[in-house]
Amino acid sequence: MSSFRPPYPAKVVLLLPLKHPERLAPFVEECLMDRVELIAVVGDGCVEIENEIDELVVGDGSDKARFVTTSSHPDEPLADALSMAELWFTDGENRVELICL
Repeated sequence: MSSFRPPYPAKVVLLLPLKHPERLAPFVEECLMDRVELIAVVGDGCVEIENEIDELVVGDGSDKARFVTTSSHPDEPLADALSMAELWFTDGENRVELICL
């Protein structure tokens, strides 16, 4: 039985800490498939998780089509990260989704 997952919008905010770190890599792949344009990361350890996401996206660098803008928001409240994401211009829909993994 397969489970249906609606596509992510163009902008997502990933809230840390990760309760299930093993879900990070599949999440990033889903974001790439859904053409997410911004992954903003907020919470303790957000700089490290942003770097991990960048490494997952770029890989060995051979696939130039793998791209997503990332940002980290250390010492910022969630509301500020959400506001930044809302103001970020994208070609996709303007909705922002808060993600907890």
